[in-house]
Amino acid sequence: MQFDEFELAGLLLITPQKFGDERGYFSEVFRDDKFTQHAGNINFIQENQSLSVKIGTIRGLHFQTDPFAQGKLVRCISGAIFDVAVDLRHGSPTYGKWAAVELSAELGNQLWIPAGFAHGFCTLQPSSIVAYKVNAYYSGAHDKGMAWDDADIAIRWPDEADAETLSAKDRVQPKLTELPTYFAMGV
Repeated sequence: MQFDEFELAGLLLITPQKFGDERGYFSEVFRDDKFTQHAGNINFIQENQSLSVKIGTIRGLHFQTDPFAQGKLVRCISGAIFDVAVDLRHGSPTYGKWAAVELSAELGNQLWIPAGFAHGFCTLQPSSIVAYKVNAYYSGAHDKGMAWDDADIAIRWPDEADAETLSAKDRVQPKLTELPTYFAMGV
């Protein structure tokens, strides 16, 4: 497994090695000891999965607040997505900055997004399935979001991104400047 860091501290791109032959391949997609070495001691307690049928489907940007703030280990198990994380940690040198990576079933790569980030994605292929492990349970009362197209953040979404695919909830999310301080560095 290869672990690559981003400018935004805490984010990790994890690329498992594939061992292939004429039958297909084998890949070790998660090892707690290696993950812990790079990300810290994380206890995953829930796994979620979503199917997005249409290319250009936008989901996000979402996060949960304390005491249910979630770190997410995201991977695309069918198709491909443009996966985005936005730093919401006040006091961080990268507050309000974003990072993105293409995750795909073909690559088998994963993105670790710790608590304190908003997360969203856009599908690049039809019928893309995204699976992600989280380290806190879902809580509707702590479920929050922010505008996917906030001009102050200026995420460079792929041309396929289709605002018509947004959920009713995601169409009315606030901008970064309208969010209270939910996360702070070192807190």
